[in-house]
Amino acid sequence: MPKAIYETIYKDLKQKIESNVFTYQELLPSENTLIQTYHCSRNTLRRAVSRLVNDGYVQTMQGKGVRNIYQPTAQTAFTIGEIESFRESAARNGHHSSTRVLLFTEFAVNEKQALYTGFSAGAEVYYIQRLHYLDGIPLILNHNYFLKEAVPGLTKDIAENSIYEYLEQTLHMTIVNSKRIMTVEKMTQIDEKYLKMNADDYNCMAVVSSQTYNSDGVMFEYTQSRHRPDYFRFYDNAVRKPG
Repeated sequence: MPKAIYETIYKDLKQKIESNVFTYQELLPSENTLIQTYHCSRNTLRRAVSRLVNDGYVQTMQGKGVRNIYQPTAQTAFTIGEIESFRESAARNGHHSSTRVLLFTEFAVNEKQALYTGFSAGAEVYYIQRLHYLDGIPLILNHNYFLKEAVPGLTKDIAENSIYEYLEQTLHMTIVNSKRIMTVEKMTQIDEKYLKMNADDYNCMAVVSSQTYNSDGVMFEYTQSRHRPDYFRFYDNAVRKPG
């Protein structure tokens, strides 16, 4: 089954759900109607719908059809099950986003950095500090490490726009999976400075550390994202497996 076909159908249905073409709790067009619309096989359509189910966008109802259960969040939300850029997340939830690069440099990973990033000691990386704004409010301070040999030509301008767009559209990289750890950590001086938080009100941060791999099995990125706790929400759609 060609992946490109079901991916196209999935993305189109997802966009229509997010843009309210199909409203909340509305049934999507029938399976036969969608098959005719997309000129695809039944299995291809069902694969696209299955992915929407896993993402928490729709629910299949025996004998009734497929119901839209997607609701945009009032605050920014980051989906566990997908690899999503900050800009993509903001757009999905109907917000305006922008990014400011605080630091862009290059160095070789030392022994201590190798322990927490997962890169080999001596590996050449780009190190970037980025501040992400949502509707003009600074919400996330990112510490990005990108492997230079896997991400050639990275620049400050690209980092202020979209690194993932550069990886996928210019370098034609296929980003496959990301291992993530979520913790709550003490707020640092740099957190307080750039995220405009009062230490009397908040003394901790929501922290998401991730190691991301491409289709060649190369870990090309380690990122620590430090989130303001008053705007942090992590979304997952849990599915119970049969016993």
